[in-house]
Amino acid sequence: MKVQHINSQIDASKHDIGIVHIGLGAFHRAHQAVYLEQTLALHGGDWMIASANIRSNYSLVEQMNAAEHCYHVVEYADTSNANLREIKAIKNTFFCGSDEGREALLAQMTAPATKVVTLTVTEKGYYLAPSTGELLVGAPEIQHDMASPSQPKTALGLILESLKQRRAQGLSAFTVLSCDNMPHNGIRAKGAVVALAKGQDDEFAQWIEKNVAFPNSMVDRIVPAVSEQDLAMIKADTGISEPTVVKCEQFSQWVIEDHFPAGRPQWESAGVQMVDDVSSYEMMKLRMLNGSHSLLAYLGSIAGFKSVADAVQDKDIRAFLEHYMMQEVAPTLPSFSQTEIAIYCQQLLARFENDSLQHQLKQIAMDGSQKLPQRWLTGLTELQAQALAAPAIELGIAGWIAFLCDAEQGQQSINDPLETVLFETVNRYRDDSVSLVGTLLQRNDIFPSSLVKNEALQVRLVGLVDELLAGAKVQSLMSHIYHQE
Repeated sequence: MKVQHINSQIDASKHDIGIVHIGLGAFHRAHQAVYLEQTLALHGGDWMIASANIRSNYSLVEQMNAAEHCYHVVEYADTSNANLREIKAIKNTFFCGSDEGREALLAQMTAPATKVVTLTVTEKGYYLAPSTGELLVGAPEIQHDMASPSQPKTALGLILESLKQRRAQGLSAFTVLSCDNMPHNGIRAKGAVVALAKGQDDEFAQWIEKNVAFPNSMVDRIVPAVSEQDLAMIKADTGISEPTVVKCEQFSQWVIEDHFPAGRPQWESAGVQMVDDVSSYEMMKLRMLNGSHSLLAYLGSIAGFKSVADAVQDKDIRAFLEHYMMQEVAPTLPSFSQTEIAIYCQQLLARFENDSLQHQLKQIAMDGSQKLPQRWLTGLTELQAQALAAPAIELGIAGWIAFLCDAEQGQQSINDPLETVLFETVNRYRDDSVSLVGTLLQRNDIFPSSLVKNEALQVRLVGLVDELLAGAKVQSLMSHIYHQE
């Protein structure tokens, strides 16, 4: 193993905190923190990060504190080459599961030096219905934050309470930057925050709309969850045995709309693309990379594979993904040429083949109801409007339904906000695929209404679900699709 060591050039004592991040997970530490590490090394400035977990993983906060917030990122090109980065860009960490932790975080968010609040809280952390974008006002956490706004439990509530305190103290608003894998993530973050504010104080909601910037951004780096096996491999490859270590691929991309009234770091010097509009970039990435990942998560798992790299070694699966990207995604990306899409497609397939990542399909499969609308379903409705077929997406939807059936029967959690109702539906209609597919498609919090009205689509989905549940070979179904081109 050839390892290139890249030591931190930051003296944390010389930089104050300017960014608060909510969602202290592996992705944040391997993506935003790495870019900021490079930016601070080049330009200095008071742009260190204070990162927080809201309700889970207190142990990571403890581990980061014990390590004085220094940790390592292993960037694998493959099983023979890696970069080892030392990261010191995070200056403090909080856990909001206690009153003390929440108050400490709110104090940091309200501090005059805080100019930007960034988020990686996953799709479900915004409490928005995936298909409509409306705030889920019935969610218990949202109900709590409406009733007790000064003791928030959600990222939305924390943003509101700190903005309220800043306004009362005569401080300018910070910029809210979503770094989650959602189309129009800034617009959606603003919609969620403003909707919650309206539930508390309509005048304050109007102030937020006028004074708080919510730029959209697009993030891209494959960062698998670190397993015990990964920790052993990292120790063997690098000698690092810390519990906070993160592994990822070497590729990384960050595209941000340049709208930061309170100021921002000089991210572009570290390779961040600062643009006027990210929508075309995020659409391409969500539908091609994330859409392919979801196809692998459900269909690759049914085919018996455990990781992305293993599944993509299968020639039928690889050809199927190529068909999906070039025949079913490309027509929905008018901003890019066919050549640009073809190059990106081959780049993605090469990234998927990175056998050092061991990116687990079961990890990608979680939260399906929150991911599929932007990864597959909006594209599917656009293809339908153009009278274009989408057999790969349809097989993917059938794969998701079969995955639900297997998970419910095996009593395996799918880490989905709709897990209870989805499992109830599967349990009720297990032996009646017509009712099962029809009932799931009628869930307007997942599926666009145009799909419910498409009877031919329902018939095809029922047939595919029946085949998958009967044990049909996934590769045969895939081969039938890409050989029809």
